[in-house]
Order: sequence, then C-alpha cells, then structure tokens
Amino acid sequence: MTIEEQINYFKQGFPWLDVIAPARPDRGIEVMDEAARDAAVVYSEKASVGGRLKFVPASGAASRMFKDIFAGMDRPNDAVRRLTAELGRFAFYDPALFGTPTAGNDEECMRTARLLLTDEGLGYGSKPKGVLEFHRYPQETRTAFAEHLVEGQEYMQNADGSVNLCVTISPEHKDLFLEALEKVRAEYEKRYDVRYNVEFTFQDPATNTIAVDMNDEPFLCDDGSRLFRPAGHGALIYNLNKVEEELVSIKNIDNVAVERLLPVTSLYKKVLMGRALQLRDTIFGYLRRLDEEATPALLDEIQKWLEDTLCIRFDSLPNGLETRAAVLRAKLDRPIRVCGMVRNLGEPGGGPFIVKGSDGSTSLQILESAQINKDNPVAAAALAGATHFNPVDLVCCLRDYKGRRFDLLKHVDSNTGFISYKSYQGRELKALELPGLWNGSMSDWNTLFVEVPVETFNPVKVVLDLLRPAHQN
Repeated sequence: MTIEEQINYFKQGFPWLDVIAPARPDRGIEVMDEAARDAAVVYSEKASVGGRLKFVPASGAASRMFKDIFAGMDRPNDAVRRLTAELGRFAFYDPALFGTPTAGNDEECMRTARLLLTDEGLGYGSKPKGVLEFHRYPQETRTAFAEHLVEGQEYMQNADGSVNLCVTISPEHKDLFLEALEKVRAEYEKRYDVRYNVEFTFQDPATNTIAVDMNDEPFLCDDGSRLFRPAGHGALIYNLNKVEEELVSIKNIDNVAVERLLPVTSLYKKVLMGRALQLRDTIFGYLRRLDEEATPALLDEIQKWLEDTLCIRFDSLPNGLETRAAVLRAKLDRPIRVCGMVRNLGEPGGGPFIVKGSDGSTSLQILESAQINKDNPVAAAALAGATHFNPVDLVCCLRDYKGRRFDLLKHVDSNTGFISYKSYQGRELKALELPGLWNGSMSDWNTLFVEVPVETFNPVKVVLDLLRPAHQN
C-alpha cells in the first residue's frame, strides 16, 4: 500500500462492512456435544499433518498492563494500594527487594510502584509482557512465555517429539526472550521429554504506516521527518505467511493460566485442531472430486455444505456448469481457520458475525466494534444480539489440497483496516491500523466458529488480573 493510498484512507475512511447477523449457536457457532468433542480430539491425534506450530503474538511492551500503576506512582490510587496490600500473592514478589507486604502508607505504596516499574527495581514498565513473572509454583515461578512452552508440549508435539514455536517480538526485546528461554529450556525438555524449536520473529518495518495530523496531512516530528508507526497485529500476516508447518495454533502471549487448568485448555485446543483437520479433509475431498468430474449433483452437495457448515450463502450462482464449479472451487480452495468463541461475559474484544462480501456471498467474520456501523439498524441489531466474543484462540491449516503453501497475502481484505487516535510528542495524531490478523487479514479464509468454555480464556490485561483464580495456585 503506497503512502498516497494510506492517506486516502484517512481522508475517505474505510467502507462499513455489510453485517447481516451475529454468529450464534442457532447459526454460525458450533456447540459440540461430548461425542463430537471426543471424535475431534481423536482426529487431531491421528490425522496426517505436515508439521505443527504454535504461533504466539508477543511484540507489545507491558506498559498498558501497568497503566493504572503508572498513574498512581506519584499519588497512590486504588490500583497501587491494592498492589501494595496484596503484593505477596504476585509471582514477581521478592521479599529481599520489596520487603514485607503491608497495606502501606502513601510512601510505601509509591515505593512499591517504583520498584515494580522502574530500573530502581524490576523495571517491568519497559519490559515485554511475555518475560514477566506471571505464576508461582512450589519449586519455580513462570513467565507468560514459559507457560506457552508448557502448553506447547501438551498439545502441539510433532511425531518426532519436537515442539515448534514462532514468537513475534520487538527487536529490542530479543535478548530478554532469549534469556527467558534459556532459563527453562533444558529443565522443560527433560521434564516433558520434548525438544523445543523456538523462532523469534519481528514485525517487518516495511509494514509500518504513515501517521497524519488531525487535518489528514502527514504528521511531522519535531525534526521535520514524517512519522511512521507499527500498523497493529494485522502486519503479522507477513510473519505467518513464512511459516512452513501446515497446522498452526494462534494464541496471544498473555492468555495463559496456571498448570492446573492445562487439562481443559489442552482438551479444547485439540478440539479446535480436530475440527480444523476434519474441515480440511472434507474440503480436500470435494476438490479432488471436482478434479474428476463436476456433476450438477456434486455442485449441489458442495453448495449446501458451504451454507450449512460455513454460513456461505450466495445471492445467485451462474447457470453454466463450468462457471458454477469455478465459483464453488474458489470458495473451497482457501486457507482454513477454526476459531474458539466464548460466551460474552462482558470482556472487551471483537466478536463473531455473518457478513456479506463484495461478491454477494455471506461468510463468517471476526469484527471489532469499531468496524460496525451503529447507525445502520441491521448492524446495530446484530451487535446488540451477539452472544459470544473472540478470545483469540484459533487453529489454521495453511496448505492446499496438493500440499502447497497458500499465499496468505492474497486472502487479505485491505478495506477492513481502521483508524485509531494516538499522540506523539504531546500532539494528537491519527494512526492507520492494517486489517487485523484474525479480522480482515483472514477475511477470505474458510472459517468455522466453535464454542469453547470461558475457563480457556484467562488474559492478563492489567497487573491486578494476576490475582484472579486462574493465575493463582
């Protein structure tokens, strides 16, 4: 996307998506019974797969996690007071550094905040979330990154005992992640009888987008240079596009829990993998049958399956056998994703919807609220009627039915980005976010939504979330 094209999006905005309805259990979200779950798990373990990989977006610093603590560092607020009072419950608590936990007066509260956030102590305010101590066990503490290593051995092992991880980080944080890896690698490989292959990958600076001022002119820094900013997690589609493995699990760095919850986490990750592989093999079967002979009966069967399983409904299809077959083949021959969806309990995040595309067909999409036109009665009703939200827990199949890697960049909808408001050097600006990795960057994928229990979703958005039961032993 050229600079001129980017600036044009600031001036004209992105087109609203044509939201038809929320995806719900009655249409759009699979709610699996025990037998179906068990069958999916067995399928995930026995199906032939060209390699498995755990893809972990982890490039952000933890500064937002400590926003309330930063705000109360000089004048204690409720967050800082609770942090101080319950300090002993956090995995990062070190009595030699912090002293004995107390409710504390203002001076003690401010000292606790400083020791946590600044180089006077742990320096967590400038470190990436993945290397922070999240959980305490009787014999060790674990970072969020370490918990992903433990998860990986449980449900992403390859046949040769290897566990492959691709972790997206910022270049300035690589040494911290390498240190965190080497601290536990040997012990975990021995404990779990696995071999870890970990790749740290960076968001390509070439995907940065230009920022503009409030008049939609290029934002100029104090030195007169134009400001370019990272374009959000949508830029990671370039990283994902380089993955060699066929089956990829995607889960954010902060969505982990203590190990006693690993059985339910692992169960439903295997369910998602099994459904992805079942979906893959059904689609591959249809494509091979199309190669043999595209009969009217086969086309009818495919069209019904697309509508019943993936909510792909066409306004109309061409009458000619060959042209109709070509349309259906194009819908089948795409990357696959199966996304876990959690009952909406008020957590922030995007959600699952049925959307009509520019070709007139409907599909399942994950949308952020900013992408939905609240002034449109149908879209507003769909938003109000949503029952689930997106915890970012998905499994992808990245090869076609002939074993070739898909070019994922060909399946991005560039019209599904959005504009956010930021500040730099004390001045307001507009920033351009590329289509989100699990939003518009996967818009042209075959998508299935599966309900997963809320116990599988345990993000740490603020430091006090570490006091929740899922993060305490």
